[in-house]
Amino acid sequence: MKYRLALFALLGWAALALAEPTPGNPLFATTFNDLAGQPQALRQWQGRPLIVNFWARWCGPCRAEIPDFAKVDRQYRGKGLVVLGIGIEDQADPVREFAKAYEMDYRVLIGKTQGLELMQALGDKVMGLPFTVAVDRSGRVILARAGRISPTELTALAEALLK
Repeated sequence: MKYRLALFALLGWAALALAEPTPGNPLFATTFNDLAGQPQALRQWQGRPLIVNFWARWCGPCRAEIPDFAKVDRQYRGKGLVVLGIGIEDQADPVREFAKAYEMDYRVLIGKTQGLELMQALGDKVMGLPFTVAVDRSGRVILARAGRISPTELTALAEALLK
C-alpha cells in the first residue's frame, strides 16, 4: 500500500486505487483473440504484475504512447512484468498491420465490443481512450486511468509493480 500511495503522490495521477483485491476481477474472467485469431484467456497472466492498455488505431494519444509501452515491455519483460495491449477493434488484419507499423512487439489482443465492456467494468465510466489498468501480483487493480501516460509515469508504474 505504501508504494502505491507514493506512486500516486509522485505522479499526481487521477486514478482509481482499490485497497483490496478485486473479487472476481473481470479482467481475469475475460478471453480475447490474439492477432493470429487464437483465444487468449487473461487469467493466464494472473499472479504476475500486469499493465493493460486499451487503445484504438484512430486514437491520437494512443498512437503517441504505444512506443512507450513497447519500450517498457522490452525493459521489464525479463523481470516478470506483462504488458498487454487490447485494441478496441473488430478486425485482426488492420490491427496486425498497425501493430507491425508501430513495432508493438508486446502482447496485443482484439477487444471488439467486449473490450469496451471490460474498460467500463474496470472503472472507465466515460469510455475514454487510451485507458490503462495496472494490476499487482495479488490481483489488486492499483491504477485505472483514462488518458495518455508519459514515459516517465509508465516507467515509475512498472517499477512500482515489480517491488
